[in-house]
Formats: sequence, C-alpha cells, structure tokens
Amino acid sequence: MTQHTPDDSRVVSRRQAIKWMLAASATVSVLNYRALGAPLTPDITAKGYGTDPKLLETYEPGDLWPLTLTPEQRRTTSVLCDIIIPADAKSPAASSVGVVDFIDDWISAPYPAQQYHREIVLAGLDWLGKESQRRFQKNFPDLSADQQHAICDDICFEPQAAPEFKHAAQFFAVMRNLTASGFYTTPVGWKDIGYVGNMALNKFDGPPPEVLKYLGLS
Repeated sequence: MTQHTPDDSRVVSRRQAIKWMLAASATVSVLNYRALGAPLTPDITAKGYGTDPKLLETYEPGDLWPLTLTPEQRRTTSVLCDIIIPADAKSPAASSVGVVDFIDDWISAPYPAQQYHREIVLAGLDWLGKESQRRFQKNFPDLSADQQHAICDDICFEPQAAPEFKHAAQFFAVMRNLTASGFYTTPVGWKDIGYVGNMALNKFDGPPPEVLKYLGLS
C-alpha cells in the first residue's frame, strides 16, 4: 500500500474530511448503482440480532452475519480509506484502526440502510477496479500514488465531477462518509479531534476545609 507523508499537499486534512462527510450526507442523491456497470449482488439472508440485542457482549466482525468483501475488495477499500484519511504526524491512517472491518461489517448487516450502502459500495469498488485497468492496466491498490489520485480527483466532489463520473462520485461520497464515521468513532479518532468524552477535566480534591468546618464535618 502506498504511504503518504504528512506534507503531501494533496492529502485531505481530517477537519476537511469531517466537513465533507457532513456536506455529503445532505447532498448525495439516490445512486443507481447499475449505472456503474456492476452485476447484481446476492441478497443478504442473515436475520440480524433481533429486537433484544445483548449489549454487554463483545462481537468481532463476522460474528453476527457473514462478511461481504473479498480479499481484493478489502485491499482496494483499505487503500481508498487511507487516501481519504491518511496517516499524519498526529494520527494513523484509517485502515490501521479497523475502518475496513467497520465498512465490511456495515454493508453486510441485514438492515435497509446498510443494504442500500452495500449496493453502492460493491458497485463502486467494481467500477474502481475497471477504471484502474482501463487507465493504467493495473488494479487500484497496485497503482502509484499519483495514479490513484488521478482517479480520485475525478470523483472526489460530485457537484464538480464530469457527467461520466457522476455515479462514481456518489460512490466516493458514501465511502468518505463511512470512512470518517468509522475513524472518528474510535479512541484514536476521538483524540484526533480533541473529544474527551465523559471525563473530568479538572482534579477535584474535595470541599475546601472551611466548608467542611462550617458543616461540622472537619
């Protein structure tokens, strides 16, 4: 996998990724995934965890339903995630904190929202593979960083994408959403944006001595 250095001017900043994620959720239209030329995907037959999930249990990807992505699709997803959120001096790349597992598990879940994303992701990965072969005669993960960016630059912003890349740009927006959602719900992602959660910000040493004396507790 191609590694990007923190000073690569084309690397997307994490803050920009968050802004894109929020904007994409409001602007992405319904994707006709067949327009990308992908075959129909098999239906999910898993039933899910029902109406009474065991919230205290710990599950690994694949425990609740079979996963979807093939090894090659996972390789492509890993590279694409790391283009969207690369490693920098502050935090690691998205793939290193389990974002590929998150996406695979998400699109494998037997629920309407996840199944909608499943068709988009699988069709988009299929398109990405074909486009890489058409332009450079290699699979996407095997391209150079410049070649990968040449494709991503054409699909990274749907409003400015050429007509022939509109559907692929909608796929990229979904992948950007899922990548950012996966990354920024990990402890590494929380730290990256300065989110501290339910933690005390100041040390508390108890009530002042004069208060305890006034209450007769000293």
